[in-house]
This record gives sequence, C-alpha cells and structure tokens, in this order.
Amino acid sequence: MNSTLAIAVIIMLILLFLKVPVFLSVIGASAIYFFMTPNVNAMILGQRLVSAVQSSSLLAIPFFVAGGVFMNYSGVTSRIMDLCDLLTGHLYGGLAQVNVLLSTLMGGLSGSNLADAAMEAKMLVPPMREKGMSNAFASVVTAASAMITPLIPPGIAMILFGSLANLSIGKLFVSGIGVGILLCAGEMILVSIISHKRGYMPTRKKGEKLPPGEAGRIVRRSILPMCLPVIIIGGIRIGVFTATEAGAVAVVYSIILGIIYKELTWDLIKAGFKEAVLSTSSIMLIIGAASSLSWVLTKEQVPQKITAWMMGLTDNKYVFLLLVNIFLLICGMFLEGNAIMIILVPLLYPVALNYGIDPVNFAMAFIFNISIGAMSPPMGTLMFVTCNVTGCPLKDFIKESVPFYAVLLFELLLLTYVPFFTTALVNLVY
Repeated sequence: MNSTLAIAVIIMLILLFLKVPVFLSVIGASAIYFFMTPNVNAMILGQRLVSAVQSSSLLAIPFFVAGGVFMNYSGVTSRIMDLCDLLTGHLYGGLAQVNVLLSTLMGGLSGSNLADAAMEAKMLVPPMREKGMSNAFASVVTAASAMITPLIPPGIAMILFGSLANLSIGKLFVSGIGVGILLCAGEMILVSIISHKRGYMPTRKKGEKLPPGEAGRIVRRSILPMCLPVIIIGGIRIGVFTATEAGAVAVVYSIILGIIYKELTWDLIKAGFKEAVLSTSSIMLIIGAASSLSWVLTKEQVPQKITAWMMGLTDNKYVFLLLVNIFLLICGMFLEGNAIMIILVPLLYPVALNYGIDPVNFAMAFIFNISIGAMSPPMGTLMFVTCNVTGCPLKDFIKESVPFYAVLLFELLLLTYVPFFTTALVNLVY
C-alpha cells in the first residue's frame, strides 16, 4: 500500500469514527487519493460516482424501499402482528415472542432493520412492560429481532452485497429465507427459556380458546400481506420477472393493499414517495462512493495483495473464515454496516473465492456478521436506535443482551461452517 492510499484510508476511518456520513467519508478519502496521486485523472472520480448508480440491477433498491414504506402505511403491520399473536400467544414470553416473529414476517416487507426496530420499539415495548417484562429485556428482544430483517428478502443488505460482488441477488434472497428462519427459531427458543425462568407468561392461558371464528378472521386478514414474499421469490424463480422488476411489483402490490384496506390516503402516498426518495438517495450515494473506492483499491491491486498474504498465512479455508468472522465482529463494534460492506466486500470476497468457499455461503455469513455488529457496543446502530426510543440505559441493555450474543455467535458458526444452512434452499430452488 503506497503512502497516498494509506493517508486516504486513515482519513476515511477517522471521518467514520467521527460519525461523518458514510458516503462523504468514502468520497473524501477517494478524492484525496485522486488529487494526490500523479498520473491519475481526477475526472475518473466523477465518472465512477455517476456510472456506479446506472446499473439496472440497482433499480431494485428504490422499488423495494418504496414497497416497504407503503406496506408500513397501508395497515399491514397490525394485521401481521395479530397473526403473530395467534401463532405464539400460547408460548412463554407472549408479546416477546410476537416481537421476534413480527420482525421475521415484516423483514420481507420493510427491508430495513433500523426502521423495524424503531417501529417495534414504539408498538410493542410499552405493552411488554405492562405485562411485567423489564425495559432492558423488551429493548434487547426488539433489537435482536430486528437483526432478522436484513436477512429476509428483500433485505437491502443482500441487494447491496450482490451489487458489490456481482452475485445473484435472487440466490441471496432465497438463501436469506433459511437464514432468517434459523435466527428466528434460535431467538424464540431463548426468549421462551428466559421467560419461563422469570415468569413472563403467555398472552393466552393454557387451554384458553379464541372467540368462534376469530382465528379464521385473523388469518384471512393476513393472507394478502404474507403473499408478497411468495410472489417475489416465486416470480423471480419461474422467470416472470427479474429481481429488479420484482421491486416494481412490490410497490404496486403494497399500494393496492393500501387501497383495499382503505388506509392509504393521497397524503400518505405523497409522504411515502418522499420517504422512499430520501432513503434511496442516501443508499445510492453510498453505492457511488463504494464504486470510486473499489476503483482505487483495484488500481493499487489491494485485493490481490491481501489474497496472496492470506494464502501465505494459511491454506485452510476454515481458518480463513474464522479470521474473517473475528475481524468483521470487531469492525461491527465500531463501524456502520454499509461502510463495512463498501470497504471489505471488494477485498474479502475475491479471497473467499480463491479458497473455494461458496459465494452465497460467504455472503450470508458476511451479512450475518454485520447484523451482529449493528447490535454490539460501543457504536451499534440498532442498540442506539432501540434504547433511544425505549429509554433503556446502555449498561442495562448490554448486560441483558449477553445470552442473545451467545445464541447469535453459535448460529454464526453454524452458518459459516455448515453451508447447508445457507445453500440448501438455493440448491433446491435453482
């Protein structure tokens, strides 16, 4: 690594630690490299920023963002929450179980873990406290369950990884279903164990029956929203539309649901498009910045040098995966997930391929790693968003989250070293 690139990287990391927006930090570092390096035309920086966002595959991002926004505005959340309560009301933990399952089902609709955490912190934490659960426990369950969101299609993290690594987004979507279900099951089991010990009772007493016809009414109300993930995955697989076109289908479908439920007014439609434009703009700026940084790293042959160094360090892919996991977990404690992907996917993905690691397996383990980082102190974004809404002290949150970290790390090892959990569904569908 030459001195100019080293200076650029150091400045980028300093800016990220100072909470400067990710795209500004990355563009600033790239600009320093372009202007300080002889015989490199600075016009390339502008070209990379523009050309990076012109890929047709990236159209999936604004479509899915808009689809998630309109799903939240169209009354879908309350219907799915009723379904979750129907399915888990007999389990210890009651509303805590609803919290986990709701994140799993809403993950395919909202696509954003922070939006999911903020929504559930407002909707579910107050009634969880009323049921006798501690504020710290309710906050940790909310943050941990929101980790499932980027793993369930159409998570934005999978679209971003697929774009950076030129990997099939459709295959990542299918893999995410299995990974999300695994995480959901692990968290629900843990919630049940903790709730049983602390006396957090089910929302329905043992043997208590719902009023006649109530279960059928709840299921009927939730059928249409729950069809969206099936439509997306099924449509991509049988070739009705691409992953990009599936985003447009999601937008139209969510608006139709809002009209059917008579909850989506013209004012809400305008607000939804405004929110979608703002969210998409920030993501596209990040992608443009990532492209400029990738060009710099490629020119300096950084991926090739790292590959040679890692291959010289160990020829065992399992040791490599262990080192990557440790490194990503540490990075996740200090950096935001999108920043980690922008910096490290172009570096680590080619190395993983050289070790013969399945691309989908590596991608899902990578995304799972940065999902854990989003909940980890000292700078975990999920932790801060949740605690800000619930008023939970950070020290109480961290103490309460220890058993959840144990489950998360165990499942990370499963995903990393047992490819079946990430590739079985992909092989079945494709």
